[in-house]
Amino acid sequence: MPLSPASIPTRRRHGLGFWAVAFAFLVVMAFSTVPSPLYGLYQERDGFSSFVVTIIYAAYAVGVIAALLLAGHVSDWHGRRRVLLPAIATAIVSALVFLAWRDLPGLLLARVISGLSVGVVTATATAYLGELHAASRPDGSPRRAQLIATGVNVGGLGFGPLIAGLLAEWVGAPLTVPYVVFLVALSVALVVVALAPETRDRQDPLPAYRIQRLSVPAEARGAFAAAAAGAFLAFGALGLFTGLAATFLVGTLHQTSHALAGVTVAAMFGAGVLSQTVSATWAPPRTLAAGIALMLTGMALVVLAAWLSTPSLGIFIAGGAVMGGGAGAVFKGSVATVIAISPAETRAEALAGLFLAGYVGLSVPVVGAGIALQLTSAKDTLLGFAIVEGVAIVVAAPRLLGVNAERRAQRLAAA
Repeated sequence: MPLSPASIPTRRRHGLGFWAVAFAFLVVMAFSTVPSPLYGLYQERDGFSSFVVTIIYAAYAVGVIAALLLAGHVSDWHGRRRVLLPAIATAIVSALVFLAWRDLPGLLLARVISGLSVGVVTATATAYLGELHAASRPDGSPRRAQLIATGVNVGGLGFGPLIAGLLAEWVGAPLTVPYVVFLVALSVALVVVALAPETRDRQDPLPAYRIQRLSVPAEARGAFAAAAAGAFLAFGALGLFTGLAATFLVGTLHQTSHALAGVTVAAMFGAGVLSQTVSATWAPPRTLAAGIALMLTGMALVVLAAWLSTPSLGIFIAGGAVMGGGAGAVFKGSVATVIAISPAETRAEALAGLFLAGYVGLSVPVVGAGIALQLTSAKDTLLGFAIVEGVAIVVAAPRLLGVNAERRAQRLAAA
């Protein structure tokens, strides 16, 4: 049907809103990883151990998981923009705490607040992007919205340490400037999202509040469980590398450059975005199979880099990038699965459950590695966690691939 004149501005406004939300999503995720290359500076200044860094990271994980359990789904009831704006404002509060309270208690509080913001933003922004895309391109494929949502999620996690590492290496006041830069970016994000159109009316009457639960049709719970396992393992691989990268660079390779630390982590997340882009038109089984193979190959290269008689920086970075590429592909397939099986009225809740699995996977290896490093070397810790992660991927692979094959057969039968 030809568009009426009144519908063209409406579609254009939703299209602009789509990019506004994507920008805000990217900035919030990037801000959440800004401290990663800066922990060495905090340690030099305050003299705390690597185990304390693990505690600080755990504080962030507690915030994310609490937000996903308590508030990741509430945009299904109140509306996407009405929930996303307070979440971005929460990230701004976190930046202010980083700047105003620089001692260890302040770091812990700022990380918890940042985690709370991320937990709400991930599920809300992903659902919001899908609805804005559908409104601006009603005849378009939802694949574009899914690609951008997963791309800014994973890409933002790499963009933060890259910017923070470069600023820490070449700009004065390295524990101030990165937070000021992202404080400005978050403020801009708040403004542009405030101008975006709402896509979901507030429910009237509002349902009684409850915490996060599994919100997919009963017949699709097997598919959801497989997607959650994929997100857990994909983020687990990312967490394994993120948690040990700085320790390996400094302790084994004797590389103290903050810029190098940021680039190393950014290469992994950037490869994840690249794999998602390359596989944009692939069928889910092909995407997941390629992702699983890349994750296993990347972990093998990272372990090899550590255990060579002369540890190799190049192999370590390349292995992290290959592993990140695989994790990005697996995560993309997991998000696509959940969006396909969840009704629109509970989509944010279903996505919150998926992200909950992912962030538990991102957190457990980092916290576990911090504890293991108190008992053994970085090489042994890396090898042990790689074995556990690799075995888990191999065990989960048939289920991940089988669920998608089953869903494809069901669609063909329905057609």
